[in-house]
Amino acid sequence: MTDRGQCGSRGVVETVRQAVDAGVRFVQLRDKDASDAEVKAQARQIAQVTEGRAVFVIDDRLEAVAELRREGVAVDGVHVGQGDTAPEQARALLGPDAVVGLSADHASHLEKLARLPRGTVDYLGVGPIHHTSTKPDASEPLGVDGFARFAAQAGLPCVAIGGVTLGDVAELKAAGAAGVAVVSAICANDDPAAAAGALVKGWAQARG
Repeated sequence: MTDRGQCGSRGVVETVRQAVDAGVRFVQLRDKDASDAEVKAQARQIAQVTEGRAVFVIDDRLEAVAELRREGVAVDGVHVGQGDTAPEQARALLGPDAVVGLSADHASHLEKLARLPRGTVDYLGVGPIHHTSTKPDASEPLGVDGFARFAAQAGLPCVAIGGVTLGDVAELKAAGAAGVAVVSAICANDDPAAAAGALVKGWAQARG
């Protein structure tokens, strides 16, 4: 997941390029402070890096995602939070082939998910695993055990997020994670390619 501030002078696009070159296969563009026009401009650049190599979704900006896809830009879908656009609205607008992700961390979220038509949501972003400065309004940390309990009930692939580091990867995979999402571990690293490569290797070597 991208963070413009943490990427610094290197920039988001170059950070994504290094991460994808190192084996990252899922990229989420997240920039709560940017305008839709800024998000679309950056997405066009990122799509050139990710197309054919990594799934590329954008956080929250459903209308922007729809416009980009109509333009033929290789944006695979959208990730929405509990307070963002409803996932069923995203599915209806983007169609059956798009990727729709949803943030979830509470039993009530699973209850809502169970009421949605099958195929509305493709994966869940579940966390935070640890305290994280990237999202100050995040819920209390689930920890690995809490994540494992949630993932076991979810019925969908669950991606662990929130303060995740290389040292968590094996334990989270063993706990049922379909993947791990990081921000600081790559974006804030002086060598994002090396950081991404270590995470990819750690995941590949871990037992699920």
